[in-house]
Amino acid sequence: MRLGGTGEMRLSGTGDGWPGGQGAGTWASGPATARHPGRRHGTRLLTRFLAVLLMVAGGIAAGPAAPATAAALPSACSGSPDRVYPFATGELRIYKNHRYACAVTHAKRPGLRRTMSVSLQPRGGRAVMERGRFTRRAGPVSVHALHRCVRATGKVSGTGRSTGWILC
Repeated sequence: MRLGGTGEMRLSGTGDGWPGGQGAGTWASGPATARHPGRRHGTRLLTRFLAVLLMVAGGIAAGPAAPATAAALPSACSGSPDRVYPFATGELRIYKNHRYACAVTHAKRPGLRRTMSVSLQPRGGRAVMERGRFTRRAGPVSVHALHRCVRATGKVSGTGRSTGWILC
């Protein structure tokens, strides 16, 4: 291999791009040369074709994707799930990380727009609330809860659940 004048790498040969004297060696990794203006485009096209072929083959080998479960979906809150409080029309989920507590109310049957609310209150502090008409969930709401107990309430269509002081 030798380095051309414009910084491209070339295979050694006669330089016109064909084996046996008709181009052995102008496969460039740099810009196309004036002698072979379409050479770089051809290698890009081949690279793209091979990438698509590998993705399709990988998808066939992997099989159909499994449906996502509610536990596998990413949560709206940061931190680890701490508690779940189910009720007739949904559930109240509480998350906790080192400094913050977070709460989300999820509807049992998402889709219809209905009244939902979620509130979270640290001991000695004011409650943070989100209330409105949602299709899937109300929240997330989070409060600073380092070394503090919290109280949470969640409602979907007027039915809900409230916790006592938790995460103490």
